[in-house]
Amino acid sequence: MFRSRLTATAAAAALLLAACSGDDGDQLGGPPSPASSGTSAPAAAPTPTPSPTPSPTPSPTPSPTPTPTPPHHVSLPALMHQRYDGGDLRLGEVLETTDAYTRYAVTYRSSGLTISGILNLPAGNGPLPVLVLAHGYIDPDIYTTGRGLRREQDYLARQGYAVLHTDYRNHAGSDDDPANEVRLRLGYTEDVVNAVLAVRAASHIPQLDGERVGLLGRSMGGGVTLNTLVVQPGLVDAAVIYASVSSNAVQNFDRWIRGRPGTEDLTAEIVAAYGAPEENPAFWRDVSPVTFLDRVTEPLLIHHGTADETCPPQWAHDTDAALRAAGKDVTLQLYEGEPHAFEAGWQLSIERSAAFFAEHLTAG
Repeated sequence: MFRSRLTATAAAAALLLAACSGDDGDQLGGPPSPASSGTSAPAAAPTPTPSPTPSPTPSPTPSPTPTPTPPHHVSLPALMHQRYDGGDLRLGEVLETTDAYTRYAVTYRSSGLTISGILNLPAGNGPLPVLVLAHGYIDPDIYTTGRGLRREQDYLARQGYAVLHTDYRNHAGSDDDPANEVRLRLGYTEDVVNAVLAVRAASHIPQLDGERVGLLGRSMGGGVTLNTLVVQPGLVDAAVIYASVSSNAVQNFDRWIRGRPGTEDLTAEIVAAYGAPEENPAFWRDVSPVTFLDRVTEPLLIHHGTADETCPPQWAHDTDAALRAAGKDVTLQLYEGEPHAFEAGWQLSIERSAAFFAEHLTAG
């Protein structure tokens, strides 16, 4: 499917907008690591369970304020009130057949767009619990369908989960949404919500159990996952995030956009559209999931490496603290010395993730 390419200026801006760079090792469009290439990376050896690490005092988080009625059209409250059209999940060509699962190209409907992705279907009749995966940032100009989270796709399918990995709009074979960057990529949240709804509506694919669905997101996809949990409470049964961006949109804006060389035009466009955080704090609170974590109903498992230089570990502590303060079911697992992409500790983390989903995606 044809997708219009970004201009040079927009492509440069897209590398940095409100998200951590990299997914499974890809850094700002650099060469992919084996884990995000066309072949699955070998599983790393398990590492000992890390010793509990005292949680630093979290930094101040945005205070909830009354949301305007109607809410700003670019906001999480707007997504809370939006009607979703997720459906029409279609199996395409077989991309790969392994000893444990078949990998299909798929498409589904999201906000009037066609979104591409992949579906790993384990052998057997099912119905099987489903995991929807939300990948981290990879330059759309080099992205290919199903890229990112390849280790997770393979491992979780081998544990008996049907794995749906969404490409998001503007990626691979998905339709183009020119406004997505200016909308702070909230379209990706729509695509994940609609992916789950497409699974739930896919009675024509009997291997899928639409009543048992989990969500896993990494880096930028961790932020998409948090957005999804606050926008549509109860949509999934459990969620896992790896090395996530901040749950405070201002921290993401300040880390990757404002004050960074080469992002002056993008900064000016965002500020012109919404105001700077210090000028219009209400807008920035309404695009920050931390403001609405009291809405979360699902158990959440957070993985973060202490040596993550892309998404600071403090962000994981802050999100964990805010969820705990709201009385939510959250578990924070820290991995001593692990970088953003996870290396030696990945095997332990994915085993914990599989056990977490097995506990919460039970039949009955």
